[in-house]
Order: sequence, then C-alpha cells, then structure tokens
Amino acid sequence: MAGTSKMTIAELLKRKRQAGKITMLTAYDYPIAKFVDAAGVDVILVGDSLGMVVLGYESTTPVTMEEMLHHAKAARRGVSRALLVGDMPFLSFRSSTADAVKNAGRFVQEAGCDAVKVEWKHGIEDVTKAIVDAGIPVMGHVGLTPQTAAAEGGFGMRGKDAESAARIIGQAIALQEVGCFAMVLECIPDVVAQEITQRLTIPTIGIGSGPWCDGQVLVTYDLLGLYDRFTPSFVKQYATLGTTIRDAVTAYVRDVKAGTFPGTEHTKTLAPDELARLKQELG
Repeated sequence: MAGTSKMTIAELLKRKRQAGKITMLTAYDYPIAKFVDAAGVDVILVGDSLGMVVLGYESTTPVTMEEMLHHAKAARRGVSRALLVGDMPFLSFRSSTADAVKNAGRFVQEAGCDAVKVEWKHGIEDVTKAIVDAGIPVMGHVGLTPQTAAAEGGFGMRGKDAESAARIIGQAIALQEVGCFAMVLECIPDVVAQEITQRLTIPTIGIGSGPWCDGQVLVTYDLLGLYDRFTPSFVKQYATLGTTIRDAVTAYVRDVKAGTFPGTEHTKTLAPDELARLKQELG
C-alpha cells in the first residue's frame, strides 16, 4: 500500500543514511503519472526519453523545452505524493548559465516540478551551482548520457577501464559538491556504481548499473512493454501491454466489420412511447 505523505528531498537523503531503497520511474502524461504515483513510486521523472517512446524521435536530442513543459504539466496533474523531476532537454542548459537557470525555473514555476535533472557535460558544475543557488533542486546524471551518446560512440557501457571509471567517479563527486541532491548512474559497471554509492552522501539511482545503488529507475514504457523498437538488456519487463493493446484493437476492428459491435447493450434506444412521439414530431 502506497504511503500518502509527500516525498521530499529530506526523506530521500534519510533513505540514503538508513540504507533504504528508492524507487523511480518515468511518466509523461496524466494517466501514467497517476498510476505510478498511486503505486507508491518515490520519484517520478518526466524524462526526455519521451522524445523516443512518446513522440517517435530517433533519439532524445530533438526534444524541446516546450515539449518537456507540455508533458511535465500533464504529469503534474496526476501526481500527489511522489517527487516530480523534470529532465532538462538538450541545449536547455548548454548554451549559457543564464538560459539554464531560466529553463530550470520554468520546470518549477510553469510545470510544477519539484526539481530538475541535468546530464553531465564539461563545465556543468558552474551551471548546476547556479541553478541550485537560484533555489531549484538538481539531480545529476553521469555514466551513459543519452543526449550526447551519439558523439561519444553510441549507447553502451561506460567506465569499463580504470581511466574512464575514475573520470565518472570524479564527475559524480563534483556534482555532489555543487549541490546535487541525488545522482543517476546509467550503464556503468556494478563495481563502479558501488564505489560511487559508497563515496557519495547523496542517493544514487541506478539504471543498468547493478544492485548496489541506493535506488533504481526504469523507463516505464520499457517496464510495461509499450516501446517496441528495442528493449535494453537491463530492463525487466513486468507486463507486455503493447501486445495487449494490439490484441484489443484487432478484436475491435473484427467486431465492427462483422457488425457485432455495437450490440444492443452498447446502444441507446427510446421507450416505445418516446419513439412514437419522436416519429410523429419528425413527420
């Protein structure tokens, strides 16, 4: 049974200290956000993954601020207890610090998000500090960063050698030092994720990074079997709703063509006296 109290950053930090696990999933609209929230998920991310799983883009790069805000507003209406985090899309925090603070503020002021998430890039520390100093909580993201994956050799594990592992560990520490309240660790070896989790005082949220993180996150469309282009190897599919939807629509098409839908139970009819009166009035 899901709790009813509002999730807070203070509570997430408490979970870290007490070794309690944190759950996080994505949501991009009102109904999914409402279901996820009611199920007791701690953090809901309006991820820029919506570009691929909702909007049909080939990557997350084309997603705009306006698209993110549109979906964040819808998700906000379905969330009553989870911490809602808006994912800052590509270029929304890369052009200038002033633009980054302004865009982060839009997630909070216009869409009602509780926090924003930024992916690692060179120089992100100053940008992140400016957002935090503006009073906006920030979640960091290191390891595989989908927004720049194409420029970094594609989607795949990061931190497989000592040099790259040390670099990712340093990035996570640097983001904590400028004020991030949590850290997403994507597609890094479990031993590296364990090392980061032990070194940080803020919670780590893993995706494809093993069981030693303080919490886990998945794209909900992957978990539910609603995205059919590919399923990452680290995803556990808890349902195959894509198949269920296709089967339901196939049955609907069959019934309409066969004339079995709508049936009498789905049809509005008039009582005999009402029908006679209507016919008389219509002439």
